[in-house]
Amino acid sequence: MKFLSFKILILCILMPPILYIFSVLSIESHLRKHYTEEIKEIYTGDSRPLFNGSVRLKDAINRNINGYLQSKTMIPLGVKVNVAVTTQQNTILYPAFFDEEEDSIQAANPMKIAAENYNLLEEGIVVKADLTLEHNTLLSNSMLAFYILISVLVLYFYYKAGIKKAKQEDTEKSKKITRLLNLEKNQTKNLKALVKIKQKLTSEISDMRKRLEKERVKTIKNEEEMIKEILALEEKFNKNLTLQNTKQEEIDTLIEKIKRFEKANRKDSRQKEKTLNSVRKRFKTLYKNVSINEKAINGFMDLPDDMKIKSEEIIHKLNEDQKYVKVKRKVFGKKGRITIQEVIFAYKGRLYFRNTKGSRIEILTIGTKNTQTKDLEFLDNL
Repeated sequence: MKFLSFKILILCILMPPILYIFSVLSIESHLRKHYTEEIKEIYTGDSRPLFNGSVRLKDAINRNINGYLQSKTMIPLGVKVNVAVTTQQNTILYPAFFDEEEDSIQAANPMKIAAENYNLLEEGIVVKADLTLEHNTLLSNSMLAFYILISVLVLYFYYKAGIKKAKQEDTEKSKKITRLLNLEKNQTKNLKALVKIKQKLTSEISDMRKRLEKERVKTIKNEEEMIKEILALEEKFNKNLTLQNTKQEEIDTLIEKIKRFEKANRKDSRQKEKTLNSVRKRFKTLYKNVSINEKAINGFMDLPDDMKIKSEEIIHKLNEDQKYVKVKRKVFGKKGRITIQEVIFAYKGRLYFRNTKGSRIEILTIGTKNTQTKDLEFLDNL
């Protein structure tokens, strides 16, 4: 019972009667409203016999209501229905109290019966149905048994869950105990090893004390020599300190030179980028029929001034008409690949281009004989 909550137990005990009471009240309220509405619809039945005097209103109401109540299957199960039908003047129409003498007289006078029926209907009919679901009947006992069953099932499943949880905790405890026992064994082994280490360290400490005592005696004897050595070391230290200061000054001078060099290098880089943008814009403006790859522009920038002029002359001819350019050879002309053509300028200069769609020419790279290997690798990766 460790995992059986007291709250759950109280809930399972109180739940069946509470649900039973609410269910009884709900069923009574629903059936009372339902039966009242249905009785109001059928209690007079066909109105023609009432107005021709062939049947009394009381008889029709009693016959119709009794037939209606007999047709309801809930009544034998324990539903008790008390119906009262009166006029606005409190004349009781149902349940009927028969006067034999009056009935025999009125039975011979249909006109009088019709008039009486009409007058009663004119007064206005009031229908009241009082419904009670009696206890210790089939319906009420079934509901109570159902709720008790639900409560027992809830308690059962909660109890099963508690047992399962208890088993899990027991399993975890067993694992934990086993783990702690193993840990205890390991700690015991470690403790024995530590005891051995302690004994060994104690012996070593004793030996070290003996050696230290010997060294102390030696130290006392050699104190003067050590003082001399200390003085000599101090002198060397001062010399090294002076040398270190000198080296530090040299380092500071070199750092200052590096900063100036980096500043000049950044300035050159910005100037080169500015020049590169200028060349890119100039090529784009002057040579409309030629597209120039970025690598070709970078290669053009790395050329000497005299070779730049020669390479731009080639670009100008390609822009005007390819036939003005003398091609040395074709490279990468294998099947399935675009043919790339090589042009030599200024003896060492190399320019590579290819024809693209729309009769345009794309200049892929510009370089020299020294950069030819890298240029060919670049073309091979296109």
